[in-house]
Amino acid sequence: MNRFLTPAVIILLSTLSFAVILAGADHLIPWIWTITATCLFIFEFRKQGKDLSKKYISRIGVMAIAVTIIISSITPVLFHTTKNVNPKLRKFSSYQELENFVGSQDWYNGDVRIFTVLPPSLAPGKTAEGSDFTVNIGDSSTSISDDYSTTNVQVKGVDEADIVKTDGTYLYLLSKGRIVILLAYPAENAKLLSEIKTEGIPLELFINGNRLIVFEAVWSSQILPSIKTSLMYLRNPGTTMVEIYDIEEKENPKRVSKIELSGDYFNSRMIGDYVYAITNMPVCFENEKIVLPWISVNGQVKMIPANEIYYFDNIYCPYVFATIAAIDVQNAKIIEEKVFLTTQANSMYVSLNNIYIAHTSGQLLKTENKEEWLLSTTIHKISVSDGMIDYRGEGEVPGQILNQFSMDEYNGYFRIATTTGDIWEGNSKNNIYVFNEDLRLVGKIEGLAPGERIYSARFMGNRVYLVTFVKVDPLFVIDLSDPANPKVLGELKIPGYSDYLHPYDESHIIGLGKETSDSPDADFALYQGVKLAIFDVSNPENPKEIAKYIIGERGTDSYALSDHRAFLFSHSKNLLVIPITLVEGESWNWQGAYVFNVSLTDGINLKGKISHAEPTNSEPTLDPSRFVMRSLYINEVLYTISEEQVKMNNLSDISEINFIKI
Repeated sequence: MNRFLTPAVIILLSTLSFAVILAGADHLIPWIWTITATCLFIFEFRKQGKDLSKKYISRIGVMAIAVTIIISSITPVLFHTTKNVNPKLRKFSSYQELENFVGSQDWYNGDVRIFTVLPPSLAPGKTAEGSDFTVNIGDSSTSISDDYSTTNVQVKGVDEADIVKTDGTYLYLLSKGRIVILLAYPAENAKLLSEIKTEGIPLELFINGNRLIVFEAVWSSQILPSIKTSLMYLRNPGTTMVEIYDIEEKENPKRVSKIELSGDYFNSRMIGDYVYAITNMPVCFENEKIVLPWISVNGQVKMIPANEIYYFDNIYCPYVFATIAAIDVQNAKIIEEKVFLTTQANSMYVSLNNIYIAHTSGQLLKTENKEEWLLSTTIHKISVSDGMIDYRGEGEVPGQILNQFSMDEYNGYFRIATTTGDIWEGNSKNNIYVFNEDLRLVGKIEGLAPGERIYSARFMGNRVYLVTFVKVDPLFVIDLSDPANPKVLGELKIPGYSDYLHPYDESHIIGLGKETSDSPDADFALYQGVKLAIFDVSNPENPKEIAKYIIGERGTDSYALSDHRAFLFSHSKNLLVIPITLVEGESWNWQGAYVFNVSLTDGINLKGKISHAEPTNSEPTLDPSRFVMRSLYINEVLYTISEEQVKMNNLSDISEINFIKI
């Protein structure tokens, strides 16, 4: 029987290794074992094969299958690191298969009522023509400027929707539930030209040549009965409306297309003449039937049948229908749409060629002593080109991401920064993972700044700058020039932290965050005023803070801390503008824009402040409708925008030129 021992052991070792591979462990050893063991088995079988009975081979086969099942099931726990997942993308064959798939999850079993919304063909009401929604207010004779700011975006060439846009002559902005078009330049002649009353609640907009693209939210109050869910779904899934206007005549914009997508607006980007919009529609029921997603173009409704819906084997909670639509804005039509059964996304990063959608989920790990949630983030990669959409794959990393700046694509590699563990339990750690074009892990660095979490990240070429925080602000400089071997080059520890990092040039970074002070009674720091800083990273092994400016006291805040689009910076003009809600003493007492002169030689210097508040001799009052939310420039004029007005100031001395009530 000893002559049978060698092939039996070889089979089991090969099977065990192969099972580890199937389970998704990211190690070379199982692959080496599998190949080596297979070769050895072939050699032994040729030597002794005629003495191996069929009965014996069958027994070994059963053992191999059993080992595969057992090892495959436990390997994800043994090797709980990064998984390179490329699941087979499938489509449902029928509505019944979709219903069976969703109904098999415990989340959807029970008896309640849920909110839902019907597509236009089934809902009451009449669609008004675009011309009924515009008001002609003025003449648009103008001179044109080519020196103007654009929305602060993450990736050059990938535009992000915002509440205000300019083309160097006009402003297009959202105010009080409507769209307003202003003649902005020259500032002395600025005036309101037209306004558009939208059907829905306007959210964000793009401009593209003579096209204005507006995203709106539309809700229905209808409540429909269901017997398919155990929880009361309190949110109405809603509809996302995309209205496209011809704005060649600024005084008389004309709607040329109305596109509706089922679900809530999640995010969008514009690359060239194509807008890519993503909506999320929670899976819900009407009369015991799943409400399928749909799209509508100028009243022509297309229900998305189950056999056009993609899905994965992953179990999500809760499920949503994620619709990705590619819109040709010049021809005002949808080029392609795809629907995926997945879950609510947390963040999105978009390069010139790919969309990466990330969502974080948790798994409860129980041991004898405690229960712990293990968070992981799944990334879906979708390639886009001239309006075409192609799903490319899926990857997974431990932990959770902060925002879109936690992700990046460079030279074909996708990089992502995560935090694992719980900062309050003291077991948090921070990590960088690098994937190739197929979302296969090629490199990583883990365990950075134990006990802290990521507050900001910025990928710049072959480096990533990472800010973590619990008492002081470590700024890490991490080298990614070798994707397989990320390494920390240097770090700087200073009081405070940065919520947002912005490139000044290749060797310097601007940080926007909060100043801090030590808590006398606890092992943490107390937030203070808003902090601006310039970091010199020309020597990556020894980064330095070369300038800083503190605004206000504890409680002082800025929209730009959480929304990079509120951050205005021009290197050529040495200009930096951020909105500030100021606290001095015990209460808010001022809101407006802080205008800075920023340079490497002179540091950060306050140039002036601009407020939209009404002049008053009494105690200051803060009216949210007069809060400055955005700023931009055209030539040497600075424009600040609130819901009530647009104010124009001279950049040289911040003197007021004009203002328009909107």
